Amino acid sequence: MNAAAGLPIGSVVVADSQTAGRGRAGRSWQAPPGTALLATFVLPPDPIVVFRAGVAAARACGLRVRLKWPNDLMLDGRKLGGVLAEIRDERALVGIGVNLTWAPEGAAMLGVDRDGLVDSLLRELRSLSETPAASVMAAYRELSETLGQRVRVETPAGPVEGIAEAVRLDGALVVGGRPIIVGDVRRLRRSS
Repeated sequence: MNAAAGLPIGSVVVADSQTAGRGRAGRSWQAPPGTALLATFVLPPDPIVVFRAGVAAARACGLRVRLKWPNDLMLDGRKLGGVLAEIRDERALVGIGVNLTWAPEGAAMLGVDRDGLVDSLLRELRSLSETPAASVMAAYRELSETLGQRVRVETPAGPVEGIAEAVRLDGALVVGGRPIIVGDVRRLRRSS
């Protein structure tokens, strides 16, 4: 992301490996050389850019890839990758990481060519850049593996449990009637 910060909108920076990547809430992300898509896309600023990028990434990765609120890519219930967006100097820096040929224990990998995936992502991002926000969020909801599930969300104000009912136009997850803007979601098992 730092290498992309001063580049014009439309630029893409792709790294071969990552030793100190950062995810949400200060989490680290690592990937050995040549094993993952590690890219930052420089896009116009947009309040729902992380959701646009999530839909684009899920579509580019294939029909089995789903989205876990707010920004995780999931394959067969395991984390495949993620999306991180920052707004800097009138640009949205959108980092997308996808495990391709290596994954941490318990995570998924896609097993596709990195360059082909970058090309697919660029096509999807261009298409979604012209799509109205309401349509993007409808597509996000269709790809969601969070909605309809009983979840526990760790928020700065404390945990919230309930059914994930909706994702609003502003990206908030509604759990038990409460909108949540920031939090980590964990699916709860249904009691029998």
